[in-house]
Parts: sequence; structure tokens; C-alpha cells
Amino acid sequence: MDLSARRQPPTVRLRRLAGELRGLRSAAGLTREEVSAQTGINVATLYRIETAKVRPQKRTLIALLDKYGVTDEDRRSELVALSRQAAQLGWLQPYESELPEQYMTYISFEAEARSVRNYEGLFVPGLLQTEAYARAVITGVLPLAGQQQIQDRVDVRVQRQASLRRKTPLRLWAVLDEAALHRTVGGPGVMKEQLEQLIRAAEEPHVTLQVIPFEAGAHPGMPGSFVVMDFPDPADPDLVYTDSMAGDLFLERDADVRRYAMIFQHLQAAARSPADSLTMISARAREL
Repeated sequence: MDLSARRQPPTVRLRRLAGELRGLRSAAGLTREEVSAQTGINVATLYRIETAKVRPQKRTLIALLDKYGVTDEDRRSELVALSRQAAQLGWLQPYESELPEQYMTYISFEAEARSVRNYEGLFVPGLLQTEAYARAVITGVLPLAGQQQIQDRVDVRVQRQASLRRKTPLRLWAVLDEAALHRTVGGPGVMKEQLEQLIRAAEEPHVTLQVIPFEAGAHPGMPGSFVVMDFPDPADPDLVYTDSMAGDLFLERDADVRRYAMIFQHLQAAARSPADSLTMISARAREL
């Protein structure tokens, strides 16, 4: 087995590095098989590097840059630095064996995002969940999970929320179906605490919260929840994440990103204004 690369959940920088290396190989007119034959790097490893599934060690990256004729020292230094910066979040490492790969990938992208547009039909968005609500949701959704697995997922969900408190906080625009307010997750006490947390979160200038009322009828979000995220560097294209019983999916094609961005605009239009949405949430909290 080629040990020149280490498997890790993709990060934004690793995704960018993979795209750069694909482009350089294409510009050099080489197939993966040809590169493998001429450098000794395993074809499967090249595939994993070019699809952001592994981070190349420095010697592997240098060998590829040599093969692709990258002689400009500034360009070489830029790509080596990009690889070095592509390491996964340190706090995630203890959970690596417990969390699904796709979820790890999502967390890595979310941590580097500039903004997140999140639609949820049945749950409060993970970035806004209280610990008690998160525990109740995870326990209900994963009935076969052990106590330690549940605790690990709760810990990770809480730690993800640090992105909303950093110096330049993540900008979150969340649209919820009213159903998420009426599903009494964890019992009335837990749900009341969660709704009060939503009200506090919405007071932050980087958080916008809207609710689609039942009377809005059918709307484009009914097939399922999704996230559209963008990143600070224009070199990193927007990304869509969808979550369903069939599995998690990342969409990167421009057409897919545009489609989900347009769907989110329709959901914003169908929802109550942020002020009216907070009135709805407050009224529901008083009922509990």
C-alpha cells in the first residue's frame, strides 16, 4: 500500500488542493496511469489525492509538481502551504472512529465556511440546538446507539457551535418549517428551553431565523433539509449538503448549487419575516 498520503475528512483547503492538482495533470496532458508509471505513486493514491480523500505528504506533492513542470518557486510554495494547512480540525480527531465519514467531512467544511444557509423541516438546526435537545434528537434518531456514541455526538454538536462565537463568526441564515416548533423533542421542558435559545440566538447580528407557517401550504423544502455554504476565499466554490435516510450527499456542480440557492430564496419568501418568526417562536414557548 502506498503510504504517501494520509486519509482524512476533506477540508476546504484540501478540496482546493485536489482541484489544483487535477488541473495541473490535465494541463500536462497526463493520465493518472502515466503519472503513476513515471513517479511510482500508486494510481489509487493519486485518485484519492485528486478527490480530496487524502492529504499528500510533502515528498509526494513535490514529486507531482516536478512531474507537472511547476517550476515557479512562489507557485510551488503556495501549493505546499495549502497542503500543510489542509489538516483536519484537531478537536475532531478523538471522534474519528465514532462518526461517519460524511458527517466528519461536513463539520470540516462548516468550520471554514463564511456563511451557511440551512433549511430544516423537522429539527432545530444543529448549530442552534441546546445540549438537552441535541441529546434527545440523537437518542431518537439513532435508537441502536450506545450511551457513549450518543455522548460523543452531543459533544461534537456542541463544539460545532463555537463557529458562531469566533472573532469573525459564521453567518447563519436558518429557515425552519413550523413543524420543528411543534415536535416536542425531549419533553415540554427541553423544548421550551430550546425555543428560548432560538430567541436569544436570533438577537445576534450574524444569525437570521425564519419560520414557514403551516398555512403557507406546500413549499420547495418539503422533500428534505439541506445546507448551502460559501467560503471566504473566492477560489473555494460554494457547496451544497443534503441529509436523508438514503445517506448524506455533497453537491459541487454550479448548476446544483444555483438550484439549491434558488430553492432557499423561495423558502425565505414563503417564511414569515424574522420579526414575525420570533413572535411565532415566543408564542409556542409560552404554550409549553
